[in-house]
Amino acid sequence: MLHDNLILILTLLLGVTFLVMIGQKLKISYPIFLVLAGLLIGFIPGIPRIKVDPEIVFLLFLPPLLYEAAWFTSWKDFWEYKGAIFLMAVGLVLITSVAVAYASVAFIPGFTLALGFLLGGIISPPDAIAAASILKGIKIPKTVTSLLEGESLVNDASSLIVFKFALVAVVSGTFVFQDAAVNFVSVAGLGILIGLGIGGIFYVIHRWMPTTENIDTVLTLLTPYFMYIVAEHFKASGVMAVVSGGLLLSSQSHVILTSSSRVRAVSVWSALTFMLNGVVFILIGLALPDIVHGLGPEYPLSTAIGYGIGISMLALFVRFFWLFSTSRITSLVNKKTRIRYQGMTWHSSVVIIWAGMRGVVSLAAALSIPVMISDQIPFPLRNLILFITFVVILVTLVIQGLSLPLIIKLLKIPENKHKLPEQEQTTQIKLKLIDLSLEKLQADYQYQCTHNELMVNLKAELQHSLTEQKDTLQAFKKGEIDQRDLKAYHEIMLDLIKVQRDELHHLKSNKNYDDDVIRKEEWRLDLEELSITSSD
Repeated sequence: MLHDNLILILTLLLGVTFLVMIGQKLKISYPIFLVLAGLLIGFIPGIPRIKVDPEIVFLLFLPPLLYEAAWFTSWKDFWEYKGAIFLMAVGLVLITSVAVAYASVAFIPGFTLALGFLLGGIISPPDAIAAASILKGIKIPKTVTSLLEGESLVNDASSLIVFKFALVAVVSGTFVFQDAAVNFVSVAGLGILIGLGIGGIFYVIHRWMPTTENIDTVLTLLTPYFMYIVAEHFKASGVMAVVSGGLLLSSQSHVILTSSSRVRAVSVWSALTFMLNGVVFILIGLALPDIVHGLGPEYPLSTAIGYGIGISMLALFVRFFWLFSTSRITSLVNKKTRIRYQGMTWHSSVVIIWAGMRGVVSLAAALSIPVMISDQIPFPLRNLILFITFVVILVTLVIQGLSLPLIIKLLKIPENKHKLPEQEQTTQIKLKLIDLSLEKLQADYQYQCTHNELMVNLKAELQHSLTEQKDTLQAFKKGEIDQRDLKAYHEIMLDLIKVQRDELHHLKSNKNYDDDVIRKEEWRLDLEELSITSSD
């Protein structure tokens, strides 16, 4: 049994890897391609049925994916846009849940208000992983990215809280709005406190215990699970615990981790989250056959599909209405908000609206609905809710996901003139760092810079680099460097790096050079290449 399960897991992981490669070849974002591939594979006769356990999704997949998102979210941007993020991640989730609840009662036979809120809580949070994957490599304003990242960190928590309260209401048959509102705040607040508390404990371990690169990396893998499990144990929001703790530790990463630990951890986390995301999205597709089979004769397939498409359109309309109305109202009322969002145009708002794709959290929440309320009473309309959830995921992920790059291309989003181009910002930062280094050498190491030949060369190199960066910055300001020049420069630099890497490969057969030295140079070239490709 264990052997068979291991073979199945390894086959699934290998299949995900191959499918991602095929998706890259076809230039289709891997979440979309994996969902469609899983959908097709699931209906092949003889394929083993894979049951998606929601507890596994919530416990195994959700904490690390949330933690990774929090770790790479800019705290500065998150705080700057906190008002808009709160309106999207909490206000929009609540208004979507209310709209879906009342629409379900009005148009779907047998739906109660509690079941409507249950469905609303399930389908209200957009999936950040899908949006980030689809938008990767596409040039969009930084404000749009910051808002989508911030929304994704908090909306899972608010939607799952709505879902849990609605689930209790269905099971118990009672729902008191005032109690739910108070519990909503307390559950989220307690989750934040637990996340910050456990984050503080791991901060102490990283900062003052004798850790190594491997130990630091393992600790970062354990941290989100401790935050999530402890918070859930105390009936608090595990999602808010992971998000708050992740933001705390990421803001202190320069203090608690050495440079080698950061590089090691980033490499491990990059591979881990890639695999977790891939497995989750293919499981969404593989789950459909069982969902369709459980639909039963009381709801024809075409009717259930119609319900799913209708709920998808409603969620999109509510997102459109909420984002446009709240942005207009806040900009009229608050002058600071107007200044903060000067770079935001209607083009950016369209991208944010269309990026509201549903994914793993929605499916996991739907699957966690119990089959029976008691020993003799089945949960009402469970299979229909599951099917509607899947249709919403499929419609938003595939249709919106495939069309989003085309929409961005057609919109021709204007650049934010209130911020410097990224390359110019990089040049200014390098200039400040070099200038600071020269000041430090002049103040504290004046004797060494005169009598130590290595230090003399270092100072000369820094002074040359300072002149070079000043000339580059001056060229940016005069407009002498355009995008074509920058692109050509990057292409030449990548070509030079390739030549250097090939030479290092040849040097491996030279007995005069140790492999450790060559590997260090290869890593330096990797970092240089990464700095170039990430800015394109």
